[in-house]
Amino acid sequence: MKLSRILLACLVAAVGSSAYAAKFNLKMGHAVNATDGQHAAAVKMAELVKQRTNGDVEIAIFPANQLGNDAAMINGVRGGTIDIVSSGASNYNGIVPHTAAMELPFVFRNAQHAYNVLDGDVGTGVLNELSPHGMKGLAYWENGWRAFTNNKRPVNKPEDLKGLKIRSTPNPYHIQAFKLLGMNPAPMPIAELYTALETGTFDAQEHPINVTYSSKFYEVQKYLTVSNHVYSPIILAMNKAKFDSLPANYQKVLVDSAREAAKYQRDLNAQNAGKVVSELKKSGMQIIENVDMAPFQKIVSGEIAKTFAEKNGPDLLKAIENTK
Repeated sequence: MKLSRILLACLVAAVGSSAYAAKFNLKMGHAVNATDGQHAAAVKMAELVKQRTNGDVEIAIFPANQLGNDAAMINGVRGGTIDIVSSGASNYNGIVPHTAAMELPFVFRNAQHAYNVLDGDVGTGVLNELSPHGMKGLAYWENGWRAFTNNKRPVNKPEDLKGLKIRSTPNPYHIQAFKLLGMNPAPMPIAELYTALETGTFDAQEHPINVTYSSKFYEVQKYLTVSNHVYSPIILAMNKAKFDSLPANYQKVLVDSAREAAKYQRDLNAQNAGKVVSELKKSGMQIIENVDMAPFQKIVSGEIAKTFAEKNGPDLLKAIENTK
């Protein structure tokens, strides 16, 4: 009799736990540390999705390259071993060349212009180009405005960049821009960058200041120039077959929650920008602010636009420029 009660209790517990288990468990990866705003956006999205699906959809988040570097995670999403990835737009360039336009030097006039492009028809159109490659583009999150750091000297004018060995994204237009400015660029995954800076493989790197801070590059870099030479969006993408397998109302929840998390992250980054600069100064970095970037832009913008248009046509850049 006692054994029967125990078995009954176990059965009730099992039924109870399954009743509250999520119907859809999604695995999401990104490359930065859990202290970064990108992780905060991921957490926010997961909370919204769980709440709006009454627990039917749960997202488990794996930060800091736990599921592989950016290229590996994107391939994992395409192959279905990972459900969702958030990764810099440049990491999609080899799949969808138009994603490179969203991260061209000086292509956006200011933050609001960037948001209007990314969240509007132009940005959505580029996200839709991921579909034939096994991915559903959900939203653009924010890496932020990129800033140069280096170990050699303060950068106030283009000549100060000449000769620096700089880690680049795989975006070919970034590489072209850095060469035009006299630097020696080469791409490298962010997971390997700290050691490369520490050992002198590279003199310089450029990331948004929040990534420079969360990745602790201030420990191996001395000078930071608030150059804002590129606005760097993150593309949040999901395995398309997995997305299509969800009920239509849950698909909408995912897209809506991803876009709300984008706004949440942008607001968070804006609120924390001053604090991050202050912390970088405390760390011992020399911060060079209020630099006239017009001479830098004059060197790179025309050539970059010409190269992009030759490869992809002029329409996308015109659409970005004409967006208010």
